[in-house]
Amino acid sequence: MFGNKALISIVAVDDHPVFRAGLISLVANERDLRVVGEAANGREALAQYRALRPDVMLLDIQMPEMNGIEALIAIRAEFLAARIIVLTTYTGDVLAQRALTAGAQGYVLKGMIRKDLLETIRAVHLGMKRVHSDVAAQLANHMGEDELSEREVQVLRLVAGGNSNKRIGGFLCISEETAKGHVKNILAKLNATDRTHAVTLALARGIITL
Repeated sequence: MFGNKALISIVAVDDHPVFRAGLISLVANERDLRVVGEAANGREALAQYRALRPDVMLLDIQMPEMNGIEALIAIRAEFLAARIIVLTTYTGDVLAQRALTAGAQGYVLKGMIRKDLLETIRAVHLGMKRVHSDVAAQLANHMGEDELSEREVQVLRLVAGGNSNKRIGGFLCISEETAKGHVKNILAKLNATDRTHAVTLALARGIITL
């Protein structure tokens, strides 16, 4: 106990052991917080949540086996009241929107962990939401824009892999002309000048990852 208040129990999830150890060390220095478990991927995160029912889970997005968004959806499907803070290196609005739509209450950039994490944990535990200002600005900047369709995202991933329209058509079982049309739509929706620019913008916004 801390004064008259129970400690806030936390599970830390990240596939990099050194980063995870850093999270645990940061939290361990606080008298009102307690790390009760850790995990290295989304499947372990789900298992740990089921077993420990932490007050707050710290969840990395980019992980093997089951990524953070998939784990977030799975946990929230079973435990609607779960309070989860997403940790990521990406400021992109699309990735942030996916996380928030899936039920994340906090969105913390890994580069700002020491500055923002502890305050975010306490705020989320109290039922508040916390999103880094840079991410919130990105969300506002792209509000109302046309989203890429699932097919367009597939095409864009193949463009990022250096594939021509003909090869994209072959991979997706569509004509070269149809592939070309999808690329044209992608450039228009992203306000991109060319294919390389489209890939750069998509990576920055979290539409695709490498």
